[in-house]
Amino acid sequence: MGSSTKSLIKDVVIIVVAIAVIWLGLQAVFGTANPFYVVSSGSMIPALEVYDVIVVEGNTPFEDIEKGDIIVFYSPKLYEQGKERVIVHRVSLDMSTDAQKIVRTKGDSNPASIAGTDYPITEKEYLGKVEYVVPQVGYITQILQPPINYIIIAVIIGVMIVKHFAGKEKKKIEFQYRNDESVDDDSNNVFEEKKESEYAKSSDKDESVDDDSNNVFEEKKESEYAKSSDKDESVDDDKKEL
Repeated sequence: MGSSTKSLIKDVVIIVVAIAVIWLGLQAVFGTANPFYVVSSGSMIPALEVYDVIVVEGNTPFEDIEKGDIIVFYSPKLYEQGKERVIVHRVSLDMSTDAQKIVRTKGDSNPASIAGTDYPITEKEYLGKVEYVVPQVGYITQILQPPINYIIIAVIIGVMIVKHFAGKEKKKIEFQYRNDESVDDDSNNVFEEKKESEYAKSSDKDESVDDDSNNVFEEKKESEYAKSSDKDESVDDDKKEL
């Protein structure tokens, strides 16, 4: 076996292992056997266009699904017949009873919900909640043949996941930085308030000292004036006696 053949086999093995690792990683992160689907109909236009790739979060419990959520599920009518037709529609009504949670869905561009397709949806038909949409990436499935199309889609979604978690970490760092700035601002405010308080006390003290000095000075002047008046009156009396 030539070196070129060995190199080719090695590259194929690396690609296969990489695809397997990415696929298993996506399954673990999103909690579902198939974390992404290609939109094949226009029932959800304009929210979802044909050939958009949707990323499904299987870790979201069915009990937490609310009106307005876009979910992925098996058609209940066909599921009872043992067939698995995947539908992606928006929850339009909560039909839950005391016994179990039941929801009704509807395509955004459909005039009404379709019995057997949109309802009744229970936990057994539920696959997951749509968390992300990658516009028009599904065209790759039409242009390229397997496994190249799946490799490209997996790489794109893998990059998207990395960016998503990197964005979360960045927000966390920014939040911590803002908290630190807030603490610094609070410390500066306390310091400024302390300085102003000390300055006010000092001013009050100085004013009190000044007032006391003025009072002493006024009392001294009044005392001297009184003495001078008494002296003048005494002199006048002496003159009168003379």
